Amino acid sequence: MTEIIRHEITAGKLIKALLATGEARESLFAQAAETKKQEVGNIVYFRGLIEYSNICRKDCLYCGIRRSNVNLSRYILSDDEVLEAARFAYDNGYGSLVLQSGENSSARFIHQVTKLVREIKALSGNKLGVTLSCGEQTPETYRKWFEAGAHRYLLRIETSNPDLYEFIHPPDNQHSFKKRIACLQSLKEQGYQVGTGVMVGLPNQTYSDLADDLLFMKEFDIDMVGMGPYIEHQQTPLSRFNGELLPLKDRFDLTLKMIALLRILMPDNNIAAATAMQAIDKMGREKAVMAGANVIMPNITPGVFRNSYKLYDNKPCTDDVAEDCKSCLEMRVALTDHTIGYNQWGDSRHFNVRVNNL
Repeated sequence: MTEIIRHEITAGKLIKALLATGEARESLFAQAAETKKQEVGNIVYFRGLIEYSNICRKDCLYCGIRRSNVNLSRYILSDDEVLEAARFAYDNGYGSLVLQSGENSSARFIHQVTKLVREIKALSGNKLGVTLSCGEQTPETYRKWFEAGAHRYLLRIETSNPDLYEFIHPPDNQHSFKKRIACLQSLKEQGYQVGTGVMVGLPNQTYSDLADDLLFMKEFDIDMVGMGPYIEHQQTPLSRFNGELLPLKDRFDLTLKMIALLRILMPDNNIAAATAMQAIDKMGREKAVMAGANVIMPNITPGVFRNSYKLYDNKPCTDDVAEDCKSCLEMRVALTDHTIGYNQWGDSRHFNVRVNNL
């Protein structure tokens, strides 16, 4: 099945795999696990997650930090708070961190991110890898951040279906499928390791959409992926479809299959075990690792702000401190018979192949 999927890819075969049950389902997961072991090894890389700010100019219909949510306390971390979190990541051997925020393109925001990236690189003697996830920006901004020292960028597309994309975003000039694609292309041109991802189980989403999402990521030649189940936030417009959605456990299972299939399709890619998996299943991230994921993002945001960066309801680990999160994840990874790649950037092997044409 692995070789058929990898070398003779069709949407129909992917849909069949997404519908797999019983032995066929277990075979899919076993093949993905073996592919990962052979291609990237049973190593999990930690990316310390800093949720820098929940201020967002976008109004996405599914997101808890959308611009129109007036029931949210807005914040932006101070430089000292960011650098303290970065030092924790460095001192604890995380190797890399992710600076994530709502979408903000103000001159002050762009300047501050540039400054913080430089200071993070300086405090670690260039030993901390830096991933940014700060939304759509101009090519000039992407270049400025890359030159400051960021080398990975995550910009989730959420769906590769333009009609579904339009359905989950408001009809204004802030939300454009074509612009999202253009930003991904710009990031690739700037030299970043480029990541994207989708939500699984959206209203009006079909199995064909999910198969096309996998094909999109392969055809776009993406380097890293963050996929997770769609989980409702009750203070968003999309929550009105709650009664029409797949049960959470089915969205969870579909996400595991998407991870497994992507591991088979793009065997040398970096794939994150999304925190949202743990919001549905207490062993969610471990199951994602076993299905093919190789990146976990421990939250190192100061605890007082974690509940204010709630993209979906029932976000896990909001009461943990960074030290607790590290100890917990170490135990969780040990249960999967994987090792943690401490003090390593854990760059995408796919990126190195793509850039060097190996």
